[in-house]
Amino acid sequence: MYITASKLYDYLQCPHFIWREAYGPQEEKIKEINPFIQMLWNKGIQHEEKVIKEIGEFTDISKGSFEERFARTIKAMEDNTPLIYQGVLYSGNLFGIPDLLKKMPDGSYVPIDIKSGSGLDNGNGKPKKHYAVQLCLYAELLQKLGFKNNRQGIVFDIHKNEVEYHLEESINNGNDISCWEFYQEIKKQTQLLLDNKIQNKPAMAGACKLCPWYNSCKKWCKENQDLTMIFYLGRTKRDAINEELEIEKVDAFSKLDTKEVIRKKKQNKNFLKSIGEKTLSKLVARAKILNDTKKPVIYDKVDFPQASHELFFDIEDDPTQEFVYLHGVYERSKTGEKFIPFVADGDTNKAEATAWQNFWNYIKSLPQDDFAIYYYSPHEKNTYQRMQRQYPEIISAEDVDNFFSNPRVIDLYQIVLKYTDWPLSSYSLKELAMYLGFKWRDDTPSGALSIEWYNKYLETKDEKILNRILLYNEDDCKATMVLKDAIYKLSAEYNAN
Repeated sequence: MYITASKLYDYLQCPHFIWREAYGPQEEKIKEINPFIQMLWNKGIQHEEKVIKEIGEFTDISKGSFEERFARTIKAMEDNTPLIYQGVLYSGNLFGIPDLLKKMPDGSYVPIDIKSGSGLDNGNGKPKKHYAVQLCLYAELLQKLGFKNNRQGIVFDIHKNEVEYHLEESINNGNDISCWEFYQEIKKQTQLLLDNKIQNKPAMAGACKLCPWYNSCKKWCKENQDLTMIFYLGRTKRDAINEELEIEKVDAFSKLDTKEVIRKKKQNKNFLKSIGEKTLSKLVARAKILNDTKKPVIYDKVDFPQASHELFFDIEDDPTQEFVYLHGVYERSKTGEKFIPFVADGDTNKAEATAWQNFWNYIKSLPQDDFAIYYYSPHEKNTYQRMQRQYPEIISAEDVDNFFSNPRVIDLYQIVLKYTDWPLSSYSLKELAMYLGFKWRDDTPSGALSIEWYNKYLETKDEKILNRILLYNEDDCKATMVLKDAIYKLSAEYNAN
């Protein structure tokens, strides 16, 4: 089996995926392509087609068998063709199809990948790992095939930026490993998994839900009481506990003598180095709640503000376009309850800005200092800060910061993390609300699918699709209300005791 760019990407998304694709129980794999994943593929193809139309003259090698395209690619490079589209490269166990191959002034060829995302990691401005390893693959193939490459590549990103990747430079801040060294290790691990020379275990994580192996891996984790069933105990911590404490299952971990482990850690700084004392105690407590008590726990009283208007809000956005298409608010006041949506009626900047302006007009209309707003996760705050930079005429950066720093504007996710624990593997809003008995009216409630629905709505202008999005968002807002009320009740019981 060839190592390809897609296999390297898959390994970075989930190291277990490579093995399960090749050797896992195929009858447990979800055969239908997730509509959201299909939408991403389509958008990627559309973006690539748009870029290619604007790029100028090139030699197209996108048609024919791989063998034919490989021969034509080699011939084109031997003929010093300036720009080659969809050329095929393979050597030994490596196979790649870079979007473009560009002839440079020094005679080398540089691989170019067209991406429908930002060219660099927005968090640190460094190369994206999955982009880097793919470009490394193409660079290595060029070298193996006898063509000069200076271990560099280029990303054409969604913003039409031409981002250079110097593949011998550090892959991230504070890490001496280069992109090239990182690629070599990922390539080695991928090959071992493909050859079944090593195996690894599934793990539960938030990103798993879009994977076709999600149900299969979840089944395995449940049956084996895998430690990743404990909230916030991921693959890295799981593997460290498995190896250093020789504990594999949740029930055994729930009985761990943390004082003894902490004593060993103080004697040997390298013992269970990846897990601090506080984190270890927290994870064991969650294991007890998950395995033994099976009831939510609150550790201190939570003081929620008293207000005539309580607002529970949630946004729907498409991160592939950095576009917010809905700001939903469920309002609860003395006069009753109602859902108030602010919808972008198209995918233009004007439509997005108008919906956001309407949201802020609504906020300004509320009784001053007599309302409380609840949302779940930092996503709303981060998104609004980004939108402010895009639409500074609507609201100032200071006003956005003041809004979210107001003690009456509360991120319930932070309350959940600080004050509570739950007998659940995930503390997502959906898992918590469903545990509390709330049900979404849609058969397949999903933020990812909401994006796919909105894109369909833009194509068809079918009001039924828009109503489905509004229904889903309203239920998200109501779920936030259900969670707030449950925490309030837990807090009252804690205070009474």
